[in-house]
Amino acid sequence: MTRRYGWFGMLGFALILNGQTALTPSESGARQGRIWITHATVIDGSGTPANGPRTILIEGNRIASVSPAAPRPANGDRVIDATGKYVMPGLINAHGHVQEERAGWPMRQEYQFQIWLAAGITSVRDLGSNFEKSKIWREKSAANTVAAPRLFLWPVFGMNPNPSAENEAAIRTRLQSLKSSGADGMKFFEISEWTMRIMQDEAHKLGLRTAHHTAVAETNTWTDIKYGTTTIEHWYGIPDAALKDGVQNFPANFNHQYEVDRFRYAGHLFRQADPEKLHQVLEAMVKAGVAWDPTLNIYEAARDLLRYQNQPFFPEYLHPALEKFFAPDPTNHGSFFLNWTSADEAEWRNNYRLWMAAVREFGRLGGTIGVGEDAGYIYNLFGFGLIRGMELLQEAGFHPLQVITQATVNNAKILGKDTEIGYVRAGYLADLLVIDGNPLADFRILYPKTTGVPQSGKIEWTIKDGVPFHAPTLAGNARKIVQEDRKDPGTRQTVSRGGEEAH
Repeated sequence: MTRRYGWFGMLGFALILNGQTALTPSESGARQGRIWITHATVIDGSGTPANGPRTILIEGNRIASVSPAAPRPANGDRVIDATGKYVMPGLINAHGHVQEERAGWPMRQEYQFQIWLAAGITSVRDLGSNFEKSKIWREKSAANTVAAPRLFLWPVFGMNPNPSAENEAAIRTRLQSLKSSGADGMKFFEISEWTMRIMQDEAHKLGLRTAHHTAVAETNTWTDIKYGTTTIEHWYGIPDAALKDGVQNFPANFNHQYEVDRFRYAGHLFRQADPEKLHQVLEAMVKAGVAWDPTLNIYEAARDLLRYQNQPFFPEYLHPALEKFFAPDPTNHGSFFLNWTSADEAEWRNNYRLWMAAVREFGRLGGTIGVGEDAGYIYNLFGFGLIRGMELLQEAGFHPLQVITQATVNNAKILGKDTEIGYVRAGYLADLLVIDGNPLADFRILYPKTTGVPQSGKIEWTIKDGVPFHAPTLAGNARKIVQEDRKDPGTRQTVSRGGEEAH
């Protein structure tokens, strides 16, 4: 791709050609003095059209300026020539898990982190992992001693210890412990309304934001609205709050704990919701400021199992621990595809149609929609899952500019960090992607380089906190880890699963 920008553009081009200031892959992961990104077409995250050419100056870990002016680099400055390329904010993953194993098999943390960065993810909201270990990774990422996204840790309320007994003091103590231990927020699963009232009250007092993985349970979206949940994860609880007859119409032998039952009949729930009641629920969510992180990618295997079992990324990026975990096995959470039928997929396709319509209506009403991947479960790979989630939001009817806003600005709002990250603006942290292509035309260019996806691998630089990471190099490192670990997967071992989901 080439463009004519006059003598200002020729000046910037000459700076690259003489080789004295161009940022090179060998400098990946090292903090530079000042970085100039020249001739860029900018998608700033606000939802406004792309704009360019622009010159972006990074000083330290912040964006110093975004302007049409030609650069004036000093000795030692680095320049990225973005002629014909696009720059956008780093992606924020609103639903991630830091995982060191799957199915008891070890999985190197570098594998996960480097794929995330290679896919343009500069921040991750971790919604359940080994909290103590993840705090160490958070510190290392902040210090740039490991190539990893910025981590926001929202540990699980009901784990280690589990204050499930209706003891108000224990509930408040658990929240205070999470806060004092360094939690950025808090996640919870199905609980009683009594517990939720006390828990949310204490969380608000402590300034802890909350994420609800709602389930088929006593508490649903109406209680989230009543007590001020920050985000609803996935989608359980939303159709439940709008059921035509006020109760889930499951078979008499249904067992919610048995995952084959749980996932099979989850595909029936949106069909059981009353459209008028559902509209009222969505309106109330918007009025109460409850955001929705639908994670559209995480259940997609339920509507197209063969596609997900044979994804083009798997030959190069599927770690053996994930391969083991994904295989149908009732002992592994989310690996529920036992006797999965075409009838099940038909129900789930219909469920997706209604689910997407609800998400679209929520957005039309002014609701805050986030994007999270929940990878490491149900045939979803880290990084790839988030990009697929963006594709599915476009399928639901959102314009690509809106989807990018959802994956950047909206996710920053969910974190309470929208004055620091999510935009390409002066004063914001320098979390940026330099892309050799137009993501508005094709989100697949954001996938890490994959032989089976010819248009993939177009992110050249993922800049996190002002540190440039060469995305193709990171993707290559992840592929190498997969190859090495397939040859020597290690001895099966028991590893703490500290944040296992219930979906």
